[in-house]
Amino acid sequence: MTGAEEFGAELADFRSRVDELRTARALPAQERLSALDAALFELEHAADVLWPRYEELAAAARGGGEGRRRQGGQGGQGGQGGQSGQEQQLLRALFQRMPMAVALLDRETVVRRLNFAATQLFGMRAGFATGRRLTGSLRHDGRAALRGQVAAVARGEGARSLLVHLPGGRAGAALRVTLSALRPPGEQRNAVLAVFQPADGRRPGPPPVGAQAARSAPGAAQSAPAGPYLAEVVRHAELMDLLDAMATALLARRADGPAELLERVARVLQGRFADWVVADLNDAGTLRRLVVLGPAQAEGLRAAMADGDPADCPLVVEATAAGTSALQVQPDDPELFGRDGEGAALLVRAEVTSLVCVPLRTGPTTPVRGALTLLRSGGRHAFEMAEAGVVDRISRHVALALAAAEPARGRNTAEAAS
Repeated sequence: MTGAEEFGAELADFRSRVDELRTARALPAQERLSALDAALFELEHAADVLWPRYEELAAAARGGGEGRRRQGGQGGQGGQGGQSGQEQQLLRALFQRMPMAVALLDRETVVRRLNFAATQLFGMRAGFATGRRLTGSLRHDGRAALRGQVAAVARGEGARSLLVHLPGGRAGAALRVTLSALRPPGEQRNAVLAVFQPADGRRPGPPPVGAQAARSAPGAAQSAPAGPYLAEVVRHAELMDLLDAMATALLARRADGPAELLERVARVLQGRFADWVVADLNDAGTLRRLVVLGPAQAEGLRAAMADGDPADCPLVVEATAAGTSALQVQPDDPELFGRDGEGAALLVRAEVTSLVCVPLRTGPTTPVRGALTLLRSGGRHAFEMAEAGVVDRISRHVALALAAAEPARGRNTAEAAS
């Protein structure tokens, strides 16, 4: 990689981190300190590293290729390619069996590898995490700081550590992460090894695991019951109860207009199934926000969501325009659900950890009547595929109820006029 390409990559990383730091305005005042430290660090990096490097590249361009002098002495890294297969297997086994949570990241905090302890700590499988940013599994107030420090370590500016937090009230939520650079064999750029330990020095317990993880654990074949897993049975019963309550709400008063109908739907879902429920109506191509329900203590945030224009929410626009459903756990894009009047991302203010957005339509080829968005925040467990499937089924029933309410509303209007 040439000096100009390397500088361009670092500049793109820098701009991306600055964009993420802008979301810190939505954080409470007591949680902005780590983001402020990260912003000052980025300013120092721009003044002390990026600008001198730009001047060197500009001088090299004027001098007809003098910038190549910086590339000398960076070779000689390929002599480590003779490791035997047994040594590589040993290193993989050591990595997986380390009692501490360890992750191998690139300079953008994208996961390349997770060991078993890290999958338990963050509640995700290694295959799901690979290719995703690890910052999505952390609280919003520490994401920008971690990205900045990982980028600095990848640039070769030395190892360092910082404090981050898991979202919600999970046990061992405060973590001390130690970062160090390493150069994988055959690669030209550094990777970053991140080791996570509880800030209080205690070893964190794993989060509740699902049925498949329980069955795959050592010794599960002898202890697991032969019948259905109890947690799965309980969850299935809860989902069936939810469908029953929704059917009752939709059939109770069929002559209501769209706003009243969506209000009853939201009241069934809010609290027992989601922390936030937002319903938007597609009125002849114009999106209107009709219903917003959330926690009682977040009245200011509820008002901000209600005042928001759904046309400025990429998640809702895609659901209503393309008719596609979305399920996201720890969404990376903080602007996915729009911003409030002061420019703060709504997903950050609500501390959203997972979301489901489904179009309201009766079939795959019928017009989309609106969108239903469910948000979970804090320590609540993330939406699962089975739950997203139930929400999709509910959306079709809601669309049918909306279609049935339109003729009734028209008759009522005509009778009132006569």
